Amino acid sequence: MAKSSNKPEMDAETTAETAPAAGQQQQRRVQVQLDDSNVTACYANFCRVTGTPEELIVDFGLNPQPFGMPTEPIPVTQRIIVNFYTAKRMLQALQMTIQRHEAMFGVLETDVQKRVQPGAMPRQQPPANP
Repeated sequence: MAKSSNKPEMDAETTAETAPAAGQQQQRRVQVQLDDSNVTACYANFCRVTGTPEELIVDFGLNPQPFGMPTEPIPVTQRIIVNFYTAKRMLQALQMTIQRHEAMFGVLETDVQKRVQPGAMPRQQPPANP
């Protein structure tokens, strides 16, 4: 379990309509306090999104066969249920975070076939001389 500090986070954004000049809205950052002392961190390489007219359901799991079709059911270990307003705010936060990451490190290619370099073989270490 990962332990982290109780420091303030700067992740929340709100839109404030404070005397809009020429009908424009002004954005400002809002500081939100978080208590993450009981957080449990987990890793997922699989995600399924389903929903109802009122809620979005996101299931996370670990696919033991990330390449090709899995031969066994993927165990879902975490389920997040949010309303669509929260989902849209999460989408915007994720888009902004990925844009920043790609600006620093380059475009993330989600198609595995486009990432694989044909003919590339892993390097093997030569045997050590005794």
